[in-house]
Amino acid sequence: MGIYYIWNLVERSPVASCNTPYGFIQTKEAKYYTFAEEILVQPWRGQHHVYALFQIPDGYQYEYLFRLKIPGESTQCGGLMPLDKNILASIPRKQGYYPVRGYLNTRIALNLIIQGKLNQLKQPQNWQLGYVKNN
Repeated sequence: MGIYYIWNLVERSPVASCNTPYGFIQTKEAKYYTFAEEILVQPWRGQHHVYALFQIPDGYQYEYLFRLKIPGESTQCGGLMPLDKNILASIPRKQGYYPVRGYLNTRIALNLIIQGKLNQLKQPQNWQLGYVKNN
C-alpha cells in the first residue's frame, strides 16, 4: 500500500468541527451521555470504517455530533447516522433503545494511530454522545 493510496483515502471526507453551532443540543433540561458500546477501527479499508455504535433510549433525541476525547489530544467530533432497530453488529440490542452509528473521519483516525494511540481510540469511554428527552 503506497503513500499516495493512503493520502487519497484520508482526503475524501470532511472533518466535523466540534465548534459547529448545530452539532450539540442546547437545553435547560437535563442532558444525558452515553458511551460507545462497540467500536470498529479499520481506516485502511477506506471511508466509513472507523465508527462507534451507541444505543439511545426510546423517547430521547441524540445530538448531531459525538465527541471523541483522547487524553492529551484535542477533542474530535464526528457525524451520526441512525440504524435500523433490527440491525446491530455484534452487540445485543437493549429493549427500549435504538442504535446510532457515529463516524470518525479516516484522516483523524490514521493520525491518532500514527501517534501510537490506537488503544485509546478503541476505548469506549473516549467516545461520548449526548442526548435529551423529546418534548
